[in-house]
Amino acid sequence: MRGKIIKGIAGFYYVYAEDGRTYECKARGVFRNRKITPLVGDDVEISVTDEQTDAGNIEDILPRTNSLIRPALSNVDRALIFFARNDPKPDMGLIDRLLITMDKADIYPIVVFNKSDLDCADDYDLEVEKKGFSDAGYPVYEVCAASGEGIEGVKKELLGHTTAIAGPSGAGKSSFINRICPDADMKTGVISDKLGRGKHTTRHAEVLVIDHDSFIVDTPGFTSYSIDSILPEELSGLYPEFAPFAPECRFSGCSHTHEPGCRVREAVEAGEISRVRYERYRRFYEDLRAVRRY
Repeated sequence: MRGKIIKGIAGFYYVYAEDGRTYECKARGVFRNRKITPLVGDDVEISVTDEQTDAGNIEDILPRTNSLIRPALSNVDRALIFFARNDPKPDMGLIDRLLITMDKADIYPIVVFNKSDLDCADDYDLEVEKKGFSDAGYPVYEVCAASGEGIEGVKKELLGHTTAIAGPSGAGKSSFINRICPDADMKTGVISDKLGRGKHTTRHAEVLVIDHDSFIVDTPGFTSYSIDSILPEELSGLYPEFAPFAPECRFSGCSHTHEPGCRVREAVEAGEISRVRYERYRRFYEDLRAVRRY
């Protein structure tokens, strides 16, 4: 049977299979010999070794469309960048770093601000920030997971996809996930029983089933994120809003930070590119220039 690895822990891989059951599987030794580690999100072929206990073996790992290192995930094609309007206050720099990371991995990002019933902090303008993300081409939603407001619009974005949800503790990810797939506990309860511990640990990515071809991945490893592996000269290509203007810069290879005749900086001054996003870009660029590379 085919299935998807929805959790991996202590050498066991839990596979949600096409028959709607979750199997506790071990990986065959051939994967170790080939230095291949199964990842959460992998599409696999399994054989069932014990129908009574839902035990099995992973026989093959199907080709991956992509993979992430931290947390270790594969076959994710969408990402919910999930923050609260307030409590905790959103870290816009972290949102930008996550967007950069997803763009580099060719994963389609969606920005969600939860707790729409709360007022924002006084030291940032959420409407300005939202416009910056929207102008860059990213879908932006406001929701209230507690009341369910706005949830259906986001859910439509997830259908037919495997979506990672990334954001800080306290933003309301668990409440949101319970709204999106209220029977997730029932579908993954077998894992908790076999592990003898709670499902929602913060150390392991876990795939939850929305429907037969729609999955959401809780990704605790995204609470902070570094972009130090990106070269400074790569960075501007990961800002979609720069693309219409960059070819018109006077110098090829323009960094868009100080060069004369830079159309990107002109667009910022004209209000065609978000100034707050651009200022963070400049800080990231200087930080990346300072990274020692060997």
